[in-house]
Amino acid sequence: MPQFALLLTTFVWGATFPATKVALEQIAPLSFLFLRFFLGIIVVLAVLLLMRRRLVTDARMLRISLIATGWLFLGYVLQTVGLRYTTASNSAFITVLYVVFVPLYLRRLGLHTWVSNGIALLGLWFLVRPAASANLGDILTLGSAAAFAAHMVCLERYTRVVDPISLFTWQLLFMALAMLGTMWWEHPTVSMFEPTRALIVGLVVTGVLATGAFAVQMWAQRLLPAQQVALLFAAEPAVAAWLAWYFLGETLDVQGWFGSAMILGGVLLGSWTTGHISPARPESTPAHSGG
Repeated sequence: MPQFALLLTTFVWGATFPATKVALEQIAPLSFLFLRFFLGIIVVLAVLLLMRRRLVTDARMLRISLIATGWLFLGYVLQTVGLRYTTASNSAFITVLYVVFVPLYLRRLGLHTWVSNGIALLGLWFLVRPAASANLGDILTLGSAAAFAAHMVCLERYTRVVDPISLFTWQLLFMALAMLGTMWWEHPTVSMFEPTRALIVGLVVTGVLATGAFAVQMWAQRLLPAQQVALLFAAEPAVAAWLAWYFLGETLDVQGWFGSAMILGGVLLGSWTTGHISPARPESTPAHSGG
């Protein structure tokens, strides 16, 4: 069941917030992103080699992969850089505003969508209670939410017209190359790459586990509409708060637990009322992202 699989991946996505926040105390954002995606592509290529699975390398695949990667690159850069200037809770709340952006891009403005989204967003507010005053990090993170929403729209369309495994792999490869080309702007030092416990845990969570979660998302978006995928991912901040409470000792009061329950309620309502999209035929022409 794709909905259940996506809900499980939210535990991984939620863990990336505290893991990345801790790792950024040692390493610069773009350098961390390079290590993350480099590790991810190494793992994926090893799996494909064992499976003896070949990638599609035609011009159409590369063009589609570049379009999707462009939005993914913009989203991760803005989110990770923004995380240096705002709190983890603000970052989690603002990032999940892609729940609003996705149906706007797709012009799917049904009542069920807005009711379930509204419940989830209100729950997010109760959970994280973001600061009322915006800073540079909040603005950058809002841009990342818009970019991630555009990427979800791309995946809904493109996974139905090309080989999803090849699309998934090319995105990871292009992301690693893009981060390698941009990380030098930060003038990284050798000490940044010291294999400390914080960096290793951060890379395992984001480079290995999150890569697997991304693969599940690619599979699920062949079966589910983008706005439902976005709504299911609205549980990320709740998971992040639970993990921070359990592992880092951060407090989660009654209001926080109430907000978490509202998020899950909105997610369940949306998953029950949002219809499926029939996969497009392989010969259909993909549309460009509307982001």
